[in-house]
Amino acid sequence: MTDTAPFALLKRNPDVLTCIANLSNDEVFTPPEFAHRMLDTLAEGWASANDGANIWADSSVTFLDPCTKSGVFLREIAKRMIDGLADEIPDLQKRVDHILTKQVFGVGITQLTALLARRSLYCSKWANSEHSIATGFDDEHGNVWFERTEHVWESGRCRFCGATIQNLDRGDASETYAYPFIHTDDPATLCAKIAGAHMQFDVIIGNPPYQLSDASDSASASPIYQKFIEQSMMLEPRYLSMVVPSRWFGGGKGLDEFRAKMLKDQRLQTIVDYIIDKDAFPKVNINGGLNYFLWGRDHVGDCTIITVEPGGLMGEPATRPLDEFDVLIRRNGAVPILRKVLAKASPTFDRRVSSRKPFGLPTNFFGADSKSASRTVKLHSSGRTTWIKPSEVRVNWEWIDRWKVLIGRATDGNEKYPLPIWDQRGPFVAGPGEACTETCLVAAVASNKVEAERIAAYMRTKLFRFLVSLRKMTQDNKADIFAFVPDLTMDRIWTDAQLYKEYGLTADEQAYIDSLIRSMEAAD
Repeated sequence: MTDTAPFALLKRNPDVLTCIANLSNDEVFTPPEFAHRMLDTLAEGWASANDGANIWADSSVTFLDPCTKSGVFLREIAKRMIDGLADEIPDLQKRVDHILTKQVFGVGITQLTALLARRSLYCSKWANSEHSIATGFDDEHGNVWFERTEHVWESGRCRFCGATIQNLDRGDASETYAYPFIHTDDPATLCAKIAGAHMQFDVIIGNPPYQLSDASDSASASPIYQKFIEQSMMLEPRYLSMVVPSRWFGGGKGLDEFRAKMLKDQRLQTIVDYIIDKDAFPKVNINGGLNYFLWGRDHVGDCTIITVEPGGLMGEPATRPLDEFDVLIRRNGAVPILRKVLAKASPTFDRRVSSRKPFGLPTNFFGADSKSASRTVKLHSSGRTTWIKPSEVRVNWEWIDRWKVLIGRATDGNEKYPLPIWDQRGPFVAGPGEACTETCLVAAVASNKVEAERIAAYMRTKLFRFLVSLRKMTQDNKADIFAFVPDLTMDRIWTDAQLYKEYGLTADEQAYIDSLIRSMEAAD
């Protein structure tokens, strides 16, 4: 067989995998260009640990994508190895057969994606068909495996992924979305089933589903990508690389324990973090951005962080410990500033901030449009101000007659540069006789109007909002995002000039903050 023979892994223009639509924001097809970046990082890590060796020229290395959708990782790996193994296996067909039957393996997340991945890898939805470029398979599935898997219901939820029985127990005619790789206590046995024998995979790479597909409200959906990472680590590959939402940097729903483990794991070798989702995946919305990482089984030490700024601008890499703070600080330039602030060991502002429902009232709770003899409490809610009875307040009754500083419960201030952090209204003062629904948080309760106004002014400073930005990954505002902010004595109106002097920030550090955080004046 000559190198000019019809072979579908050769370049095509356009590449069909750049044209297909995503299944959803949770099951995202990886653009080929992005897959290449991950594979380049893998190759660099392999070469660094193996005296400069070329991973694509090693006929013994095995690869697994445990959550394959379009098959792009498997296809691009195969293409690279077809070039890399040309000297060792000169015959093209023998080289293709060796790579496809011995080196690349995948687990489809659904029956549809398994077919699509085979089509990408074998140029046929069946590995042993006459149209397949592989001639070494006896069965139609080849090394892209999929088997319908059922959820294991316990008390109405799947014990593996947490899906609810009412949403995903839908009968035999529909997909279960019980992803095989994470619906087992023994991934090694599953991999033996996939490969036909026990196999120690050298590299596991992929783009897992991000959260449960049965959640009607994506903001409250349960993440599951961490389960793919944990299962992969159980297999102890030499290298693991996955692209996932960066929300895990700050923890959050279902991710606090995972974040803590990742920050302490000295096998994390490289993290490439895309602040803006569109710079990674142009066609999806992933609030908080995306990252891919390289985890090396034999690596012990600090992690190299590379931040991709808005517009795809690659920042300077820095190698540092991940567990210096309780969250992962995305920007390397922010670390020395944060160190200076925390060195003062001040109490932190998060102790002032209320829980999600400061007065126990949900977002859709409204009072009357006008004040009356019985409705004397002014209620701040979603886009409206109404009046309620004092008895309708469910918790924190003592706050009604105090001065307070309120901030929106959700503010889209973490992607538009320079960052506003708060919305246009920002923090505002609410006086005695005022309350709010969960549309707002009580950022602080003050002793008097002057103190409340000074707190609000402090919250509008660039340094305050910069420190919040280090923990604020999404629109959500909660007490935790204030945990780096010093709770200063409100004996003055704090300005940025005073704060920069207080913490000894250099001119370059001040300029760095100014480049990220926009000025904010008090709203009427």
